[in-house]
Amino acid sequence: MPFVAALAARLSYGVLPLPLLLALRDGTGSYAAAGSAVGLFGLVSALLGPLRARLVARRPGTLTVLTACYALLLGALAAGAAAGLPAWAAVLLAAAAGVFPPPVGPLMRTLWGELTTGEEQRRCALSLDTVAESTVFACGPLLGGLLAARTSPAWALVACAALAVAGFAAFGRALRGRKAAAQTAAGGGVVLGPLRSPGFVPLLAVVLAVSAAIAVDEIAVVVAWGAGAAGPLLALFSVGGVVGGLVYGRLAWRAAPGRRLLVLAAAATACCTLPALLFAPPGAAVALLGAGACTDALLVTAYLLVEELVPAGSRTEAGAWVNTAYNLGGALGSAAAGLLADRVGPVAAFVLAAVVLGSAAAAAAVRRSPLRGRGRAVAA
Repeated sequence: MPFVAALAARLSYGVLPLPLLLALRDGTGSYAAAGSAVGLFGLVSALLGPLRARLVARRPGTLTVLTACYALLLGALAAGAAAGLPAWAAVLLAAAAGVFPPPVGPLMRTLWGELTTGEEQRRCALSLDTVAESTVFACGPLLGGLLAARTSPAWALVACAALAVAGFAAFGRALRGRKAAAQTAAGGGVVLGPLRSPGFVPLLAVVLAVSAAIAVDEIAVVVAWGAGAAGPLLALFSVGGVVGGLVYGRLAWRAAPGRRLLVLAAAATACCTLPALLFAPPGAAVALLGAGACTDALLVTAYLLVEELVPAGSRTEAGAWVNTAYNLGGALGSAAAGLLADRVGPVAAFVLAAVVLGSAAAAAAVRRSPLRGRGRAVAA
């Protein structure tokens, strides 16, 4: 079953961050070098995600090549960590590994679009997919920590490589029946690909803004109330995401997906503002729970809009662009959050995060964008 195989492949990504950081710390003797290498791995992986998705959509056989290169480089990092390696080598190997992670989410969501008929079925399927992905990435760090503690960070990294090989081998077999269709879905040789589709760039801007705002809020929570209180508070974001995704998939909606995206962005803006108005852990708890629900529902809506805004041959790449926007937003928000919290304080950081998200949603709503009325309404 493709969905189960995709979960195994996603789990390899969810488990990876902590073993990678700890293994590189052991290999280089420096958290600074390890952090730089992990950050570069994430950046390269996010930026090249759409190109990998385009490559696999046009040439499905490259999924195996990407998986093999990715696993080999993780194995090289594990060997280097066990033997000791200079910081420059750790950074170089991590950057090289970031070139090759095979796309799983974009491929699975494109497959859902092929397997379902009508907006209601797609919404339910994508909600389930998003909730499953969120759960895997919430549980992944715990599993990665247990693996590293029971064995060693290097062996945990080897386990991640093995899980990736097993997961993508099963996923590739599950996709084998749609190989010819993927090969014919060329989508043209245009460099910008789905970025040329009307309404798609505003959609990416909203996704990037919501991710950046959430990243700022999460770090502002740590600055405001310390790590002890922040752990349970930040866990509420994941809980809200699971609940919000499931509820969103079950309900019928009158509004078209484009309008729902803007309403959800406005609701997420209100959630990001709440900790500034009620500057206390209970206010942050409600805000993060609500923001998690809005964010997962917004992502489901974004994936639905990919089906409507982007031609069929470019939808896998477009899904990767949504992932890239979300990951880059989180990276930019995290980079800015520490500076904001130090310079202006956590309350102002909460306000600025809400302003950024609200401005992106308002710009998408005010300008003449297909997002404003895209899609047919669904009867409640």
